[in-house]
Order: sequence, then structure tokens, then C-alpha cells
Amino acid sequence: MITDKTYTVDEALRKIQNYCAYQERCHKEVRTKLKEMRMIPAAIDHIVTKLIENDYLNETRFANAFVRGKFRIKHWGKHRLALELKKKDISKINITLAIKEIDEIEYIKVFNTLAEKRAASLNESNKLKKKRKLADYLIYRGWESHLVNDKVNALIK
Repeated sequence: MITDKTYTVDEALRKIQNYCAYQERCHKEVRTKLKEMRMIPAAIDHIVTKLIENDYLNETRFANAFVRGKFRIKHWGKHRLALELKKKDISKINITLAIKEIDEIEYIKVFNTLAEKRAASLNESNKLKKKRKLADYLIYRGWESHLVNDKVNALIK
């Protein structure tokens, strides 16, 4: 959203407060948005500081919400979740804490359901190709390789 409009610091702060109130945001997203609004670096730092002070911006809360949402809706595994959070410049501590919040029983249940559903939908007569396709799909979604290998061998014999 590159515009020719210029904003005062107060206008930009109000606009970014609304942006952050709509859904959880990480620091990188907010900084990118402020750069798109053509704010100078000193103003960006001031606005980000104000957002943190007023609890509009919280990296831990963002990481937890991100992990919950992507795990429940997109069924991503722990590796993919960690990778996506790293791309958003979230600290390693917050990534670890957010991923630890996933219930291990629910994690395995979602993995099994996803693997079984995908295996049933694959139309491949060659068993090796079918195993490879299933394994590639699960690994792309961020599931651990030991889980993937065990499940692929159990489902396709």
C-alpha cells in the first residue's frame, strides 16, 4: 500500500493502533507498514515504542496466536511454525514458548488425521511413489521426519 499521502506522527500512531487492534502483529509487520506510510526511521522507532508501552504490540502474544492459528487451521507441524516465526524476526525464546503450548496429544492426533486423509486421497499405484508423495507433503507442512517416516511406512505397505 504505497501512497502519496503523508502522515503526522500522531496520525500514523492512530492508524497503526487500529492496524494492531484488528489482529495480532509482529514488530516486523508494523515497521514495514510504517515504511509504506513513508515515515522516517526516528518516527518509526517512536511509534513502535508507544505501541509496546500501550500493549498494542507484544511479540510473545503474537507468537502464541500465530502458532495456535496456523496449527489449528492449516495443520502445520512444529518445524514449519518455527521457520515462519523466524522469518518474522521473532526471538528464539518466544518461538520455543509458543511451540511448547501445543498439546502433545492433540499434535499427534492432528498429524495422524492429516496423514491418513492425504494417504487416502493419493491416486498412485506405485507404492514407492505414493510413499514419497505422502512424505513430501507432510514434511512440507513442517512435521518431524521421524513421525513422517513411521506413519508413511505404517499406512503404505
